[in-house]
Amino acid sequence: MSNSIQAQRTYALVGTGGCGKTTLAEMLLLQAGVVSRLGKIEEGNTALDYEPEEIKRRGSIQPAFATFTRGEARHFLVDMPGDGNFVGDMDMILSGVDAALFVIDAVDGVRPLTKRQWAGVQNANIPACCAITKLDRDRSDFASAYSGLSSILGMRTVLLYAPIGEQADFRGVVDVLAGKALLFTPDGSVSEGVIPAELADAMAALRETAVENIAESDDVLMEKYLEEGALSEEEIASGLRAGVLARQLVPVVAVSGLENKGAGPLLSMIESLLPSGLEHAPFMGADGKELVPSASGPAACFVFKTLSDPFAGQLTVVRVLSGLIGSDSTLKNMSSGENERLGAPILMNGKNQTQTKEPMGPGAIVALAKLKNTRTGDSLSDDKLGFALKAPALPPQLISYALAPKEKGDEDKVFAAVQRLLDEDITLKLSRDEETGDILVSGMGQMHIETAVERARRRYKVDILLKTPKVPYRETIRGTAQVQGRHKKQSGGRGQFGDCWVEFSPQERGSGYLFEDAIVGGVVPRQYIPAVDKGIQEACARGYLAGYPLVDFKAKLYDGSYHTVDSSEMAFKVAGSLAFKKAMESCKPILLEPIVTLTISIPDENMGDVIGDLSSRRGKVSGSDSIAGITEIKALVPMNEILRYAPDLRSMTGGQGSFTMEFSHYEEAPSPVTEKVVAEYKQAKADE
Repeated sequence: MSNSIQAQRTYALVGTGGCGKTTLAEMLLLQAGVVSRLGKIEEGNTALDYEPEEIKRRGSIQPAFATFTRGEARHFLVDMPGDGNFVGDMDMILSGVDAALFVIDAVDGVRPLTKRQWAGVQNANIPACCAITKLDRDRSDFASAYSGLSSILGMRTVLLYAPIGEQADFRGVVDVLAGKALLFTPDGSVSEGVIPAELADAMAALRETAVENIAESDDVLMEKYLEEGALSEEEIASGLRAGVLARQLVPVVAVSGLENKGAGPLLSMIESLLPSGLEHAPFMGADGKELVPSASGPAACFVFKTLSDPFAGQLTVVRVLSGLIGSDSTLKNMSSGENERLGAPILMNGKNQTQTKEPMGPGAIVALAKLKNTRTGDSLSDDKLGFALKAPALPPQLISYALAPKEKGDEDKVFAAVQRLLDEDITLKLSRDEETGDILVSGMGQMHIETAVERARRRYKVDILLKTPKVPYRETIRGTAQVQGRHKKQSGGRGQFGDCWVEFSPQERGSGYLFEDAIVGGVVPRQYIPAVDKGIQEACARGYLAGYPLVDFKAKLYDGSYHTVDSSEMAFKVAGSLAFKKAMESCKPILLEPIVTLTISIPDENMGDVIGDLSSRRGKVSGSDSIAGITEIKALVPMNEILRYAPDLRSMTGGQGSFTMEFSHYEEAPSPVTEKVVAEYKQAKADE
């Protein structure tokens, strides 16, 4: 068993949207005989993009899984989405693999989002290799894409297979270390040949650079290389693999997935250089203990994805960390403390699933059906081992939209339909806005939320309307007022009486609400003072100008009177709210708008357009930095101006821009904004 696990490779395809990952995976599946023809994204017939929303959008929206064998090697492949809307669980997915196959588009090269994805691979502490694809396309530029790996991403690369020809003339690769040409044949195989004379000098120089990089990754090899000026073939091979496993070297190969060119060299690189599940670095437990992968001993698994299948129901995708699991395995969920009987492991190839009786060991990625109480991020462990993996933290949601039913009264149906998606997509968040009553769905971008709503409509047959939510404005005051709040009611029998004098004054921005008890002499009894405070708080929660909570002010209770029979907590609570409303008439209330910090990564050539657009949105650029063709801009922008920023940025940058945002502070809204918000509030009240 350990020999077969040693030959096992578990890796994720990582790269930006549209760089060719799914097409590359399709080529590997064809090479392995899993599919009989090369599917195409444009035709919606690839093995791994099978969800209707993926076919419609011509791009991956969720990780897809494939299992195949080539000779003695079994491959577990994860095709990850590349669009910024769907990479929120990237860290979770990378915790389930042993390595990354980083995919770079030879047409567009290193994009802004590529930097974030490479940082994710580095944070996952896993080795990587790289495929530069689309060498057959017009405008492809291998040299530019390859140089970007080191100049922009900081990789120490070793070019193993360099292209022979480019664009329509891409016809083979040079095995740089072996010094021979591999020419492509129409069926996707290769034949050996002589390196073209015009490339011979360049390839010799590339080999020398590759050997130097390999030597520099190991002190012993470096010493020998400096002394003798050369390394043996065995030293080069062992040094290269050691450098890859130590995350010091990134081997690179040139391919074309769409033309089925380069599958053999790519698979050879994966099988010879990437680690097996037994070579993974020790796993860090939530309690600080480490787990060294082993094919013997107690079993442990980590749940890093949940899928919904129309026939099998919920599928729990696990990575085996250590030990073996099979159909008779029972493991303990370390989060809930409950035991789960696993059933037969399921090998996945897109939407196709095959149960296996073979025990699965370290590195295996399998699906488990009908687990009762296990969710993404949970660990399943032999009770004797008791290991729970430290799950990676998820990034915060970037944008929220309000959901509404097409038919009034169906709010609960809408909430329940989207709720069922949360197990599948842990980057979605569902909530209710206490202020507005809206059902809010939060996610990583506009397309992310739109796709989730489409899926909920299709699966659960519920009509859902998606609308921009209310911006969380706030209100505050600029002036000071001393007012009386007096509540007196006589209707026969015991009446109601509460009388208070309160001074309202502004506080520093961000300081919140402060209540001061300045009563002396018992003019307002102790038991009624909290009621005044509560009355003011309830009133300020409803706002004054436009129905938004009033913040950053102080209420000082300094005088009042009471009645020994008619006074009560309720009477003083009403008196407090009356004092608030009266004070607002002379305290100069204003509207505050939320300001967010926007961090935008774009190609240099789009900088002028993006900064001009930010200015039109009342944004203030606080700084910018450019490295190797990519500019990062930081700006403070009113939230109201960027609720639909994602498609606008995509349009300005040809899909190559990305952004993150986080709340910064509140500022006074300009008069036009205040007038518009107040008018909308009054109209809504009139329509009720």
